[in-house]
Amino acid sequence: MSELNRVSFPDSPERENIIELRNVYQTYNGGKTLVVDGFNLLIEDKPGQGQFVVIMGLSGCGKSTILRYVAGLQQPTSGEVLICGEPRSESKRLVSMVFQQYSSLPWKTVAENVMLPLRFQGMRERESREQAMAMIEAVGLLGHENKYAKYPLLSGGQLQRVAIARSLISNPDIILMDEPFGALDTNTRAEMQFLLADIWEGLKCTIVFVTHDMQEAVFMGDDIYIMSANPGFIAHHIPVDLPLHRDRETKRSSRFVDLVSQVEDTLLSMKKR
Repeated sequence: MSELNRVSFPDSPERENIIELRNVYQTYNGGKTLVVDGFNLLIEDKPGQGQFVVIMGLSGCGKSTILRYVAGLQQPTSGEVLICGEPRSESKRLVSMVFQQYSSLPWKTVAENVMLPLRFQGMRERESREQAMAMIEAVGLLGHENKYAKYPLLSGGQLQRVAIARSLISNPDIILMDEPFGALDTNTRAEMQFLLADIWEGLKCTIVFVTHDMQEAVFMGDDIYIMSANPGFIAHHIPVDLPLHRDRETKRSSRFVDLVSQVEDTLLSMKKR
């Protein structure tokens, strides 16, 4: 396998660094197995817009591991993970995460699940329920708030709407999403893409989104980073020069089709190495 070029990330002095991973390594088996090799990633603030960063790559390249670093769920063997310039262990910035697997508590209702972050923060029952109901309405679940958050009382798309509402309720600085729509059927997946695009456009926060779906990556993201595997590092950066507002017409544009082809060609070329 020929050596891939590594993407470099020069600082822009006029922008705040939101997430930065510096020279991160991850090894297992006492250092015998190298999984992440000199990983570097810089996500800068885009004032008035926020950022929607997509991470792609072959299975096993370490995409989910990178999200766990940012979430504080895992420490790398070496290297730095910084949130707004501070070490992850010291940062007070709120980071939420949405997983591919349905993560709601099935013995609690939709409203109780969405309220959880506020209750953990010490907010009173009445206030947290009021805010939860506003968020439930925003994600299209009004009328389902008293149902238990489990299948088959709720569909897969509805359960992911619960997870998204719960991740947004505490107004986090960063939202991490690990293939959140991977288990959904095609039509439901498209609906969730439109929903999330609308929510992000309003919130203007930082979202880091992992997916294997090329069309989803181009539709959702404003920057796509593609990782090499065995070991993992960022080998390609594809800026998505589409309008900030995304809708059904976006997917029909010639530029969208060209970008999907570029992502596909890049991933295929990496398989051949």
